[in-house]
Amino acid sequence: MPSTSSEPAKSAPIAVLPPEPARDPLSVGLAALESMRPYQWLKNTLVFVPLAAAHRLGEAALLGAASRAFIAFTLCASSIYIINDLRDVEADRLHPHKRYRPIASGRLPPSLAATVALLLMIGALLVVVPLGLAAALTLGAYFVLMIAYSLRLKAIVLLDALVLAGGYALRVLEGGLAVHIHPSARLLAFCIFLFFSLALIKRYAELALLRARDGPATHARAYLLEDQECIMALGCSSGILAVLVLVLYMSVGNVERLYSRSGFIWCTAVLLLYWVSHMWLMAHRARMTDDPLVFAVRDRVSRILILAMGCTAWLAV
Repeated sequence: MPSTSSEPAKSAPIAVLPPEPARDPLSVGLAALESMRPYQWLKNTLVFVPLAAAHRLGEAALLGAASRAFIAFTLCASSIYIINDLRDVEADRLHPHKRYRPIASGRLPPSLAATVALLLMIGALLVVVPLGLAAALTLGAYFVLMIAYSLRLKAIVLLDALVLAGGYALRVLEGGLAVHIHPSARLLAFCIFLFFSLALIKRYAELALLRARDGPATHARAYLLEDQECIMALGCSSGILAVLVLVLYMSVGNVERLYSRSGFIWCTAVLLLYWVSHMWLMAHRARMTDDPLVFAVRDRVSRILILAMGCTAWLAV
């Protein structure tokens, strides 16, 4: 007799894509470039922040040094992405989106990927050494921190997001060391709070994405489905703290000296608050299927807000 149960049918598990052999040198080269994640290179523009904050972007020598720091960080970060994909290849093949990555899908052989990662790291060292010992050590600290993240720290709740935020702060510090402009404590605090919030958005969005597949048993690394409310509370609070740090920066006496129309900076703070709130709302509505910064580039509202923040900051000068 057929069952009359009204229980919903369980969704079938996602099939694991079998590795596909590379077909020609061009496809392998494109796969290697994809594994370097060019869309993530935008994050490394943070090295220009100290130069921009000091209003010295027009100085060619300093801009060249900051550009060298950008290249070094880009090569280093791309090397780490490949190392991370090599380590997580089996887990990536079970993920609804990560299974399409070059190594997980078999388009990039692991041995070749390891060679590319080594060459990228060597290139990063060659680029950063002329910037001085402090800049080289900062890049080395970033590499060690991210490798530790890949091997162990990403499995520790909340510490993983804090490590990612620290990685963004190291980019700003590297840019300051490259041009001999030391970032203020407020600037570094602003970066840590803002990017801690964005890192938690990523974890929240992963839980929302996997919830449809796994139901109540959903987990993303060490985060559980029931952690979502706590993650949102911490992430929203951290984003608001970033805005607060920006406001405190504007209350410092030398702001009037740096900005001829400092009132526009207040507009930047309001727009930032709006953007952080918008990002969390999109994550809550399960509309964020990408890395938050990648989502921001593709999201029309985010593009408008970021452009508006840039315009108000420029008008303030």
